[in-house]
Amino acid sequence: MPQTPHTERHFTASEVVRDIVIGMSDGLTVPFALAAGLSGAVASSGIVVTAGLAEMAAGSIAMGLGGYLAARSDAEHYDSERRREELEVVEKPEEEMEEIVAIFREYGLSEEESGPVVRALALRPEAWVDFMMRFELGLEKPERKRARSSAMTIGGSYVLGGLIPLLPYIFVADVHRALIYSVIVTLAALLIFGYVKARFTGAHPATSALQTMLIGGLAAGAAFLIARWIS
Repeated sequence: MPQTPHTERHFTASEVVRDIVIGMSDGLTVPFALAAGLSGAVASSGIVVTAGLAEMAAGSIAMGLGGYLAARSDAEHYDSERRREELEVVEKPEEEMEEIVAIFREYGLSEEESGPVVRALALRPEAWVDFMMRFELGLEKPERKRARSSAMTIGGSYVLGGLIPLLPYIFVADVHRALIYSVIVTLAALLIFGYVKARFTGAHPATSALQTMLIGGLAAGAAFLIARWIS
């Protein structure tokens, strides 16, 4: 009887996708809220564009720097923990072997069943340390260029997202008309972004799209009303 091949379809959002989501979501939301807020207080699209570009520059640098420092911290933490594990497998091999047995016990394996694996790992110090890093500490080895690429990806995504709500103000002189176009364009972009993000992260596309659009719309609406009230 012919067998149908079994294909597992799993998706784990990569670090690059995660960085794009972080940068783009903030880039769409923060400049959108700023532009909407200024539209309630000023009468010139030029002022909105100037302030929006300044915010985009500052925001992209801040977001990119945050991504860089986070990735550097992850790498430094991994290196520190790995050095500690390398020292422990040499100085405290019996304790480390007991930790392996305890890990397998969590998966329902008895000491007799896990014994051959423990002894095999003890003969391979590098693999032993890799095992402890992943299964004891839950740490994956980070890419060495991760910090730089994370900063550039987050910062670039922020700029790309921030340009969308500002484009109507660049081409439309009347600030109130520009606001209407900006709302339409940005809400549509938020809706599409939320849908696409869900396709990558495994969330429900329609729910993610509506949530993303709602959050961005509420932020912009609140900024606009506050600016109108103050002015």
